Amino acid sequence: MNLPRVLLVEDDASIARFVQLALEELPIELVTCTNVGDAMQALKALHTRLIITDLMLPGESGIDLVQRLLHEPSPGHPIPVAVFSAGLNPAVRDQLSAMKVWRMLSKPTSVLELETCVRDALALTMTSMADAPPCGTPTPATQTIPAAARTETEAEAIATHFAGDELLFKAYRASCLQQFPADIRQGDAACAAQDLPALRRLAHSLATVLLTLGYPKQSMWARQLENAAAQLAVDQCLDHWSKLRAFLTQL
Repeated sequence: MNLPRVLLVEDDASIARFVQLALEELPIELVTCTNVGDAMQALKALHTRLIITDLMLPGESGIDLVQRLLHEPSPGHPIPVAVFSAGLNPAVRDQLSAMKVWRMLSKPTSVLELETCVRDALALTMTSMADAPPCGTPTPATQTIPAAARTETEAEAIATHFAGDELLFKAYRASCLQQFPADIRQGDAACAAQDLPALRRLAHSLATVLLTLGYPKQSMWARQLENAAAQLAVDQCLDHWSKLRAFLTQL
């Protein structure tokens, strides 16, 4: 049976993994692209029911993707677009609304919000989803982690972003721990080359990942790094990266 396809446009591996884990119980095929060019090629080759895109991407942005979709519409029904970003300030929301973006999800979001977004998009053209769980119903966890083994911030993250599913949280945390060494290498290389746009993209992603994992203070460090990179403040970037790097290294 051909499953409905959902296209995720996200260059951060940890966030892409979160979306994959969040949607793995749904009857869909999730296809991931890391940039706008690959996404446009995938849209030509695949019949897609929903596009979920970040705004901050290497090269063309999520805004560019939406503009290209407006000028290069896919055959058949228009594809709903959900923007999934930490940069949804009022001005950006107004811009996206004017571009007829179907839904906006702020990073970090919850498993339930992602599931609901996908189910709602499929329901736009599907007359029945009798085999799918009711919209907004979380998949129950089969096991639980003793409360004493969790920090207060982790417990809050599990409740807020993972619908109380502690196993899903642990699976996502494990994938992030595997990704962090690559993030550290990327940050070191960006600092050495003073590639502030690359450092800004990395910090932007880490801010969401760390908040999703239950590290709000360290997420703020990443946000400070992102802001310093945007302001071209090299010395501040090096200081912020040093502190953030030390934390990632100890995980």
